[in-house]
Amino acid sequence: MSGEERLDYLVVGAGPAGTQAGYFLERAGRNYLVVEAGESPGTFFRRFPRHRKMISNNKVNTGWDDPELNLRMDWNSLLSQENGPLFTAVTPRYFPPADAFVGYLADFAATHGIRIRCNTRIVRISREPDESSGGGRGQRGDFLAHAEDGTVLRARRIIAATGVSRPYVPPFEGAELAETYADVSVDPEEFTGKRVLVIGRGNSAFETADNLIENAAVIHVAGPGSLRLAWQTHFVGHLRALNNNFLDTYQLKSQNALLDGDIQYVKRDDDGTYRVAVKFSRVAEVVKEIPYDRVILATGFRFDASVFDEDCRPALAIRDRFPAQTEAWESVNVPDLFFVGTITQVRDFKRSTSGFIHGFRYGVRALHRMLEQRYHDRDWPSQDVAGSPEAVADAILARVNRSSGLWQMFAFLADTVALGADGSVRYYPEVPLDHLHPAIADGRFGAVDRCLAVTLEYGADHDKVNPFDVSVTRVSQESTGGLDGRYLHPVVRLFQDGKVLAEHHLTENLENEWDSETVHRAPLISFLSAHSVPGAPVPGTS
Repeated sequence: MSGEERLDYLVVGAGPAGTQAGYFLERAGRNYLVVEAGESPGTFFRRFPRHRKMISNNKVNTGWDDPELNLRMDWNSLLSQENGPLFTAVTPRYFPPADAFVGYLADFAATHGIRIRCNTRIVRISREPDESSGGGRGQRGDFLAHAEDGTVLRARRIIAATGVSRPYVPPFEGAELAETYADVSVDPEEFTGKRVLVIGRGNSAFETADNLIENAAVIHVAGPGSLRLAWQTHFVGHLRALNNNFLDTYQLKSQNALLDGDIQYVKRDDDGTYRVAVKFSRVAEVVKEIPYDRVILATGFRFDASVFDEDCRPALAIRDRFPAQTEAWESVNVPDLFFVGTITQVRDFKRSTSGFIHGFRYGVRALHRMLEQRYHDRDWPSQDVAGSPEAVADAILARVNRSSGLWQMFAFLADTVALGADGSVRYYPEVPLDHLHPAIADGRFGAVDRCLAVTLEYGADHDKVNPFDVSVTRVSQESTGGLDGRYLHPVVRLFQDGKVLAEHHLTENLENEWDSETVHRAPLISFLSAHSVPGAPVPGTS
């Protein structure tokens, strides 16, 4: 197949992020195409995770009949105006099989008529010079995406949804001698009676170690720094409980161990065994050389930028693992190149949920709204709110008690109440905090005098405290003082010209229901009134 097509948007990759982007482009009637190297959407999930169990929650039975609330407990379904198809209808398993997700993505794409062209591997992306500017660096001509079959796709904009496809190989001597998580056998019988080292501290490392517990003689999991547990940090990329059985075998003296330190080198002897030098972090010995039969790298993945020509290759960040991005998920050095999916975690690295489906699905929706504003003169969705503290408080409480976007992308997405100089009050849902102030300064939300940013957040230093330690006190659920709490709770901040004027915390609640008149609503109204929100029109503006 050969030829050339011209598009407004080319989405590269039909995983969950690319499929989600395709949904919004299709619904908006845009000229777009999603291309996928594999034979169906979600090819990545045909191979990963290697042991075929996803660790994204799939809670089918919530007791709620509100589809928006249910998305708080459903970490896999994509967003749609039609509220379906939903992944919760595919399998009842709380930690679902990866194969089920592949089928779900295909069903979602077919249901919504998303234009996905499979078996289309992009091997090179170049960019034409902008004739109006004389070409050269900073060019803004069309992108040319060259497919393996000879097809050339011409696009004004590219949305990269390729994920992190290349293994990250740490820079120590002999790293290339180790097997990688992507390629190592998942048959535990092959490791019977062996001494095994797994290098890495994330879920893939512990998933691999857990698979070998019944067969390997000795398993060591090694990596620098302190082990971070998701139930304490609230970052789901840290070690999840379902993968931490290995820790029991370590602490209960079953020959396995967690090595806290840096790998200095890996050397392979003539008999095929290995010697690995570990520099320990917490003991007096400087370096210890340890023998192993198998060494496995489970150190994560990184974005592959090699498909881009040098003059339109995106700059990278965080040890060159992710494309560097603006607050609008645009490349910092290649205009009109945008990113969606797990590669957007560079914006909230290890702090919120942009690296995971239940987070980035909302990021894709926010990016779509930005693109609609920027290129198609479509306003961000909003609603008018009556000009009284009570009306503003009620609008906020309605959203924090129902929104799944604020819930999933905590401390990242913010509902924005724009307070106009003319006395107008408009409510804009789910604006990325980093994008909010530049957008207001650019006038994308009209003439705004002050604004409220409404988020759901964990309290300061929440990740430093063991949540099961009863000696650590918490704010009373009857508190009306508007103080910070450690568990997830709504936060309302008043801004002017990008600076915080005041903030109010709604007291945390066991059921995450902030609907008490005395504990939640009345203190919020008092806060708004004390700071003249929404405020009277500025003379001469109405």
